[in-house]
Amino acid sequence: RNLFQGVLRQRTSSRPLVLHSCRVSSLGQPCRYASEDAGSENPRSKRTGPRTWGPLIATFVLIGGAVFFLRIVKSQVKNEQRQERRRMIGKAQIGGKFELVDTNGKTVTSDGLRGQWLLLYFGFTHCPDVCPDQLDKLSLGISSLKRMGNYPRVQPIFVSVDPDRDTPDKIREYLADFHADFIGLTGSTEQIQQVCKAYRVYFSASPKTEDNDYIVDHTIICYMVSPDGEFVDYFGQNKSAEDIALSMRQQMIKYYMAERSREWDKIKSGVDAERSIVADLEDTVKKQKQMERMLLREEREKTKQ
Repeated sequence: RNLFQGVLRQRTSSRPLVLHSCRVSSLGQPCRYASEDAGSENPRSKRTGPRTWGPLIATFVLIGGAVFFLRIVKSQVKNEQRQERRRMIGKAQIGGKFELVDTNGKTVTSDGLRGQWLLLYFGFTHCPDVCPDQLDKLSLGISSLKRMGNYPRVQPIFVSVDPDRDTPDKIREYLADFHADFIGLTGSTEQIQQVCKAYRVYFSASPKTEDNDYIVDHTIICYMVSPDGEFVDYFGQNKSAEDIALSMRQQMIKYYMAERSREWDKIKSGVDAERSIVADLEDTVKKQKQMERMLLREEREKTKQ
């Protein structure tokens, strides 16, 4: 009845009725019904402010930037690995034994040069501009390496690709304008062809002029050789003196780190071998004690009988 009366009163009023659930109290008092104005604010539906897309867009931008950066890093790593594989393939194909003559007339062999770092440059003394520029660059690179720290000495070597004109005396006079550590090597045509073939160096003399002069076309490159006699790096015309010094330092660090790793592997293998021997001895002693116990048990059983 109270509910019906409330509905009637609400119909005569201009305000909408809002019914709330209630329970009849234990005292029998009727429920109270509350009405709200149509224009009143509902706290549950109240909005705190306009909805913005800024934070969401910023999040997507950050995620996209991170993904793009990771792809770039991954691509660079793949390129470095690809270049390293190519370099490793080239290492097996570049280098070899040779026997030449220095500026003092002494025989120099590849085996005799083992144990030291080498820079091998192939050129000729009548070269107008390229060879002098490259030799100056190598001289500056060696000096820069010395300033970087206490690194091993590098032996620069000039190998002539013009054995007909480059005599030992001529090479000695030519190298006097460059680094004092340079060694000049020459030899017969067959010997020069052999060393150039081993290091994949192309050379060819142009036709002679009326003055009996000619130019030798050759590969413009310098090879870095490790103390083991293995090719480790090369430097072309695009490398600066500072680049050459940094590359030499990097190759030296990699070489000695690998050498220490090999030494550690030897020590570790020796320790493992010793541990294996000790384990075998312990197993033998254990079996021997078991046999002694069995024999002692059998003797006791015999005495009891």
